Amino acid sequence: MLSDVMEDYLKAIYVLQAEDGPPVSTSAIADYLGKTPPTVTSMLGKLEERGLVAREKYKGAELTEEGETVALEVLRHHRLLEAYLTEHLDYSWSEVHDEADALEHHISEEFERRMADALGNPTVDPHGDPIPGADLEPLGEDDSTRLSDHGEGTRVAVVRVSDRDEEELEYLEAAGITPGTELEIVDVAPFGMVTVRLADGREQSLPESVAGSIRVSAAVEEAA
Repeated sequence: MLSDVMEDYLKAIYVLQAEDGPPVSTSAIADYLGKTPPTVTSMLGKLEERGLVAREKYKGAELTEEGETVALEVLRHHRLLEAYLTEHLDYSWSEVHDEADALEHHISEEFERRMADALGNPTVDPHGDPIPGADLEPLGEDDSTRLSDHGEGTRVAVVRVSDRDEEELEYLEAAGITPGTELEIVDVAPFGMVTVRLADGREQSLPESVAGSIRVSAAVEEAA
């Protein structure tokens, strides 16, 4: 049996690998989980002993096949819970991350199955993140990019947004920027603000850090 903390590490490594590829640095894991690098190093040693991660000196860690399967199961629980809390218990999308974090380690496989059935077996959660299937096969390659990586005049569609910052999610919801929203980048300021135009003509300025947490599809059309 793995502890909740061990499962949290495996999930974090999976998410970070999906974003930037393996290996994942100790500092990246520490930032993601709010831990100190020595604490992360210690835990990675324990996970390596169990055959769940492989480490490369000075480069970082990546999941083994067994570690990836555990991570996918935790992610499936987490994202199904976020969807269930949003659709059936009237939580907003900004509230569900912490609740799902608390519950994801403690639901049975039967509860997972019933929850998925009640939701119609969704493929994405409220933030646009893909939900692993019941077979726990690895998710397909992510070809989305960060909004902050695009220049002025580019048109994109929001694919997903980070679920980890409640205030940021509230801000984006108020601005009307959710998965599926089409945006045109109208200005990228040198001091870090990205201004986008929505389909209804409204413009919204986003700090670069927020724009970096929004994943979008490849540019589909250049503005005239």
